[in-house]
Amino acid sequence: MIEAKGLSMHYGPVVALDNVSFKVNQGEIVGLLGPNGAGKSTTMKILTTYLYPSKGTATVAGVDVLEDPVTVRRNIGYLPEVLPLYMDMEVRAYLDFVGKARGLSGAKLKERVNVVLDACGLRPMYRKIIRELSKGYKQRTGLAQALIHDPAVIILDEPTSGLDPHQILEVRDLIAKLAKDKTVILSTHILQEVETTADRIVIINHGQIVGDGTLEELRRRAKDGQRMSVSIAGERQDLERKLASVSGVKQVEYKGQTGPCCDFFVHSPANQDVWREINKLVQAQQWELRELANKPLTLEETFLTLTEKAAIGAKK
Repeated sequence: MIEAKGLSMHYGPVVALDNVSFKVNQGEIVGLLGPNGAGKSTTMKILTTYLYPSKGTATVAGVDVLEDPVTVRRNIGYLPEVLPLYMDMEVRAYLDFVGKARGLSGAKLKERVNVVLDACGLRPMYRKIIRELSKGYKQRTGLAQALIHDPAVIILDEPTSGLDPHQILEVRDLIAKLAKDKTVILSTHILQEVETTADRIVIINHGQIVGDGTLEELRRRAKDGQRMSVSIAGERQDLERKLASVSGVKQVEYKGQTGPCCDFFVHSPANQDVWREINKLVQAQQWELRELANKPLTLEETFLTLTEKAAIGAKK
């Protein structure tokens, strides 16, 4: 549904995007992840035809953003980071206005307004002035305007920015419902949003793609070894010394105390599982074992590893 091909964007001497390419398949939720200033919003603006790239191009639903931007806009519902709301309008008047701007009228407009009111949980706020709404309901109204014309592709730029935890969960559930028959790009710097919502993750940093895949695929790319979580009752220094003596253990990393137990990460080479040897040591020492489990990288650790590797590669 979406394909970016060699996108580059220069603002004078500043390179916001540098040869970015990726695809989004029909029905996918893809998280575009990166720190502030990484190039996420610039990518969104190119896909929505708000900006033209310095180089490269992109297609949305098979339509080139440079050759036919009007058709691209018909296929896209866009929620920018700064909500496109008219604060002195009622929700119903605003949705009518946006629907007419999208070319809807008559029975079709009424039908679509009713659909988005129910989909976005806005029915109780239908007669409210937008400026009187909570932040969460303003966000829902922004989503409703993005859906009013029933687009095939939804592009969301920081959709949970500034929301409280309850509102975040509500918007997250709404995005999951949208993905049943839409293609969604979710741009954010909030790692948890991507981890809980996205089918696939594209990581961008300093205008370049540094990772593209499922969370598990990115973890495999990022890790350079195995990591076990070990929690044992006993004295820290004695436990640390004996765990470090196990064959294949590269590093023992102390993580803290849980009651009488000391918690460690035990690192080993990627091709060497050390849990059997650790288990033998526990039995031989008659230690009280609370946990011995594989501990894959979190999304945060994966993100930091991939961006740091990219930064080191750029310096070389």
